[in-house]
Amino acid sequence: MRERTRKQARRRPAKVRGRARHFPVLIFVLSFCALAALTTMQNYILGAHIDYAAVSARSVAVIVGYWVLVSAAFTLFTRWQIKKTYDQPMQRLAQATKDVAGGDFSVYVRPLHTADKADYLDMMIGDFNTMVAELGSIETLKTDFCSNVSHELKTPLAAVQNYAELLQRDKVADAQRKEYAAAIIQSAKKLSGLVTDILKLGRLEQQKIQPTPKRYDLCAQLSGCALQFEGMWEEKGIGFEADLEDCATVVADESLLELVWNNLLSNAIKFTDRGGTVSLVQRTDGNEAVVSVTDTGCGMGEQALKHIFDKFYQGDTSHAVEGNGLGLALVLRVLQLSGGTITTKSTVGQGSEFTVRLPIEYDETDDTEGSGKA
Repeated sequence: MRERTRKQARRRPAKVRGRARHFPVLIFVLSFCALAALTTMQNYILGAHIDYAAVSARSVAVIVGYWVLVSAAFTLFTRWQIKKTYDQPMQRLAQATKDVAGGDFSVYVRPLHTADKADYLDMMIGDFNTMVAELGSIETLKTDFCSNVSHELKTPLAAVQNYAELLQRDKVADAQRKEYAAAIIQSAKKLSGLVTDILKLGRLEQQKIQPTPKRYDLCAQLSGCALQFEGMWEEKGIGFEADLEDCATVVADESLLELVWNNLLSNAIKFTDRGGTVSLVQRTDGNEAVVSVTDTGCGMGEQALKHIFDKFYQGDTSHAVEGNGLGLALVLRVLQLSGGTITTKSTVGQGSEFTVRLPIEYDETDDTEGSGKA
């Protein structure tokens, strides 16, 4: 890709960069004319007291030469001021722009003045630095995204390949054959889930999936989602507690919010060890429905809390717990589209709490102005 870009750049005609003149003739001419006009006015005022007929041609030439030197000095001083105040900063900004166009996002242009004395040029430089930082962040996210996708796809694909090669052996017992086939199916399901989540997240971010709000009972939905994980918490020996209102009617997209509850409950059970507890609490607070999912699992530190809603981020760097790091990114995007918010509290070794707040009445402006916050 980079090689192709370089070839395209070679085919483009070279752009001629402007060069500032060392001695601006126009400023000199204008300065001389202005000084000559002022001198003429002065002579006109003093004309009754001066005998111009007695002034020799040599003196006139000296006077003209004097004003030429004054005009030249004024021009050079003005040019120096312009160069110092505008030309040099703009040249640095132009060079920085060229570096950014070449793919260097570590560029930083130093402001000319302190914040309390900033002028419009400082504001422009500040906006440029902010833009470059955002571009660098986007480039990093893109690189990390490609790297993480490759890693997440490579692992199950390698498992499928290995077990398929084992199945090709001549002497494979029926029990082993079933075991290998089950492992292939499990890896295929993981791949399918990963691709589905990537596509779904991409469509949500591009707003190709628009919420279709309707009035429904949130408590009934939460109960149904919790029951789907009954086998999982019983298998792990985890206690599950639910404290829900009898009925809480909200206006939202039921299918999208199901993604939120399933991901939060799945994570809570996944990261809670045997003997722990997962709690699901729902209450109405004014014009909002508040849902909290709490666990007594491993918890997270401050650094992890800053990134848990990033795509492919996994607090467990050992990958001991299955997951692709897309669940909470999906949760955040759905809540942004639904006008909801999510907050997190967590302590290492004590567990985590995710609290979702949803407006009871749906606002159509939330489709484009999500307010989800991690």
